[in-house]
Amino acid sequence: MDISRVAEQGLVLLGCGKMGSAMLAGWMEHGLPAASVWVIDPHPSDWLKAQGVNINTPLPEAPAVVLVAVKPQMMGEALPAIQALGGGDSLFISVAAGTSLATFEDVLGPGTPIIRAMPNTPAAVRKGITALIGNSEASDADIVLAEGLLSTIGETVRLDDETQMDAVTGVSGSGPAYVFHLIEALAQAGEAHGLPPELAMKLAKSTVAGAGALAMAADEHPSQLRVNVTSPNGTTQAALEILMHEEEGFPDLLHRAVKAATNRSKELSRE
Repeated sequence: MDISRVAEQGLVLLGCGKMGSAMLAGWMEHGLPAASVWVIDPHPSDWLKAQGVNINTPLPEAPAVVLVAVKPQMMGEALPAIQALGGGDSLFISVAAGTSLATFEDVLGPGTPIIRAMPNTPAAVRKGITALIGNSEASDADIVLAEGLLSTIGETVRLDDETQMDAVTGVSGSGPAYVFHLIEALAQAGEAHGLPPELAMKLAKSTVAGAGALAMAADEHPSQLRVNVTSPNGTTQAALEILMHEEEGFPDLLHRAVKAATNRSKELSRE
């Protein structure tokens, strides 16, 4: 990641909760000086205070990047703090769910390059994935800069249209919660069949983590990996006949879950 421009002109971070902290840690590990970072946060954490960045101090006139990392419900209260930076050369990047490019354009004014991004919580361990798309003012160089910043917390993908962001929210944005719930349920099932709680949880966590790592590393499609571990008339097949039931199984349940999250993302953009 080339941080020279950001280091020279500065980066403003609006909100520094878990996601903001994960990104800031990644940037600083890649060489972004603490003196080049300005953070606006009404309740800075002890970790943030120890980083040596500028916290709740006057902002630079034309920072290279302004990154918005507040919750959607706090957006109306938080945005005025950076409104004066709009309309210039600063690139704005939002990682707030459900807040459209048009909303930022209304607040920041014409001529402002804006990129909307959706990371997920594995960013905390540099295993996230972030989908992003820019408005008409965002240049290819702006997109590359945003990808460089966001790649410090995992992979990045570009979207073709902003309307895809709601489905991204339903799949990867909310998706880690589905996986965590799978781990919970798998461990509980192990307990119900005689395993001690700690052992059941260790088996569930390691199984999900290992399967995910194998899916990422293998050339084969996950459906083939599933077939590879499913012996005819064996234990796995018996379980999959339950999970893959057409009307009550895992595929239908997950489809409905993603649909609910996608629809809620659409509702947030209208609130």
